[in-house]
Amino acid sequence: MMKLEGIAVFVAISEAGSISEAARRLRLSKSVASERLADLERELGAKLVHRTTRRLTLTEDGTAFLGRARRIIGDVEGAAADMAERRGAMVGPLRISAPVTFGRMHLGPALYPFLAAYPEIELTLDLDDRRVDASSGGFDAVIRHGPILDSRLMAWKLAPSRRVLCASPAYIAAHGAPATIEELAGHRGIFYTNRGVADWRFPRGPSGTTEADAIVVRGRLGLGLNNGDMIRDAAISGLGIALLPMFIAGPAMRSGDLVPVDIGMHPEDEFIYMAHPDGRNPSAKLRAMAEHLRRAFSAPPYWDYPLT
Repeated sequence: MMKLEGIAVFVAISEAGSISEAARRLRLSKSVASERLADLERELGAKLVHRTTRRLTLTEDGTAFLGRARRIIGDVEGAAADMAERRGAMVGPLRISAPVTFGRMHLGPALYPFLAAYPEIELTLDLDDRRVDASSGGFDAVIRHGPILDSRLMAWKLAPSRRVLCASPAYIAAHGAPATIEELAGHRGIFYTNRGVADWRFPRGPSGTTEADAIVVRGRLGLGLNNGDMIRDAAISGLGIALLPMFIAGPAMRSGDLVPVDIGMHPEDEFIYMAHPDGRNPSAKLRAMAEHLRRAFSAPPYWDYPLT
């Protein structure tokens, strides 16, 4: 019968490229690691590794076996992490997707103290501005800004998020400032393409949040971009009016590089939220991370900038 420790040694050797380095990572002696690899090869009846004086390479059989070996080790580690969580321990892998700009500006700085407090959590953070599928993408959760469009997700609100119409002083000086939503439709807009054409939505009343009672403004397309940093920079360069979350626009508004555009209506309320697939019981470490981020961002969030 194959022994798990032999499979673990083989996977470590394939990743490290040498028996000595694999042994170091596994905290074994080189002789023990070599013996475990030899035992595994005998049990399988196949040579898994080519040994030369300079380097180790996988044989054809070794390459074929590696994928399953990794899955075996991953399943065992996942099961161990699940059992540890049942005892309240914060250990094991966690895979999260988040937007690029928010991740760089706010999520990373908020997460680093959490990871320092729980060093046995193995976080993989995938920054991508596209709307990813948490279930098929293999994520434990996604962190996003805006409305929740996927009914298969269960969402936890982390912080409110205001968006503001803004432009550079140079753009306002050259084209004037729209004072109504009708005038806004005639200005050049810088649009976030990941949201589609209906991104600029303004409720008719304080509680207007449905499709029927929200005005959608499309404006004249000046520029379409799929990244918040670039939208901010394009607005600062005077290329048009942008609708930006305050967590991106705040520093530029404090410095005067961007100024608010007041049309007498406010964009729909949105949130920073963490969502996990429906039907999947969220782990203790995921719940702890969400609570930590709520405290770190606060409500109202620290990045809010007063417009008046």
